[in-house]
Amino acid sequence: MHHTFNTIKKIAIIGPECTGKSELSEYLAKHYDTCWVKEYARAYLDNLNQPYQESDLEKIAHGQVRMEEEWMPEANKVLICDTNLLVIKIWSEIKYGHCSQEILKLIASRTYDLYLLTYIDIPWEEDPQREHPDKREMLWNIYKDELELQNIPYIEIKGDRTQRRNTAIEAINYLLSNKA
Repeated sequence: MHHTFNTIKKIAIIGPECTGKSELSEYLAKHYDTCWVKEYARAYLDNLNQPYQESDLEKIAHGQVRMEEEWMPEANKVLICDTNLLVIKIWSEIKYGHCSQEILKLIASRTYDLYLLTYIDIPWEEDPQREHPDKREMLWNIYKDELELQNIPYIEIKGDRTQRRNTAIEAINYLLSNKA
């Protein structure tokens, strides 16, 4: 039943904090009867008993990549990635003013077939790991610029839950129909 890797389409869901990425990832994985790659940073930060440092971001980047590799063989046509290294790059640039070569090298070595960029029209929810309630608009624009620069196909995910799900499914179906 499992397809060879090169036929698996990789979908990365990115966007500012608290814009419904995980919920959408979980929904899409169920819809396509496939697996999804969770955000490694969350578990990693939960296990840290001190504030994170810049060096932690490289460990998180490697962990994220490792998780993607581990889930790839289990994927059915599409692999849904809740977040990817672009998120870590932007996080690093905002927090430290730059991004390490190591992370940039990892980004350059990985490809995705489609990005879903989640918009900030979901109410902010407090969470100890969320840092920027006041900068969501700015962050969203940074994500958008990054995708434009990378020249990667992406689609904006906006509106209520149903609209978001439908937009994502339409885009993924199009990708799977090989017309993309």
